[in-house]
Amino acid sequence: MAVGSAIVEAPGESGGRRVYLDDRFLGTAYSLHELTLLLRRVELVGGDELDVAESSLVEWYGGGPEVWPRQGGGRDCWAVPGEPASLVRGTRGA
Repeated sequence: MAVGSAIVEAPGESGGRRVYLDDRFLGTAYSLHELTLLLRRVELVGGDELDVAESSLVEWYGGGPEVWPRQGGGRDCWAVPGEPASLVRGTRGA
């Protein structure tokens, strides 16, 4: 089992969220499912997407587990449904 915490950055220009385990870059995830697969590979989590979303071992920046890019781009492509994009886009901090 990996020791440490995962850091999930805000969505970047490509629409993905860069993922780190402490200071080690693990990859870029484009969905909660992809994030779960990355974290399983390093044995940080052993469960499903809900376990990752609720884990205290995951630090979210620029929005939580529900913030993933929508297909098609545009100025609101990183918005949480029902919230303005400016609340999540380009922020670093929970």
